[in-house]
Amino acid sequence: MSNLTHNTQGTTTDELQQILNTQVANWSLLGVKLHHHHWFVKGPQFYVLHEKFEELYNAAAGYVDELAERMLAIGAKPAATMSQYLKLATLQEASNEKSAEQMVGQLVADFEQLAVELKAGIDAANQEGDDATADLLTGMVSDVQKHTWMLNAYLGK
Repeated sequence: MSNLTHNTQGTTTDELQQILNTQVANWSLLGVKLHHHHWFVKGPQFYVLHEKFEELYNAAAGYVDELAERMLAIGAKPAATMSQYLKLATLQEASNEKSAEQMVGQLVADFEQLAVELKAGIDAANQEGDDATADLLTGMVSDVQKHTWMLNAYLGK
């Protein structure tokens, strides 16, 4: 049984709370990674990628806020510390990506992983009859798929 209580929005299971907290952690970590890439990208595509990485880290911050506020609205408690993010995240921090292509390739892999996890979250929300959470995650999947397509196009794929 769930440890979460009933509220006017319905109920939230521990499973859905865990899925949402993983996304809060992933998007928080991704925001830091995107800042890293924004600051350290070099090469002939510097201006294009510098601007794109900024756009993406601003989007990541927006997703963190939307996810956390949704969690609070349904009676769940969002992760809110760096140590929690690092414990819960399924994505990895920036590592040794030296070239712009390596940075973009890592982001493509991250976005592909996020799409899979977000779809699982949609299924969990639908099983709970939580249409609003499913809708939030559906919009995020659409955005992630668009970013994946654009970054793959940059890589010539």
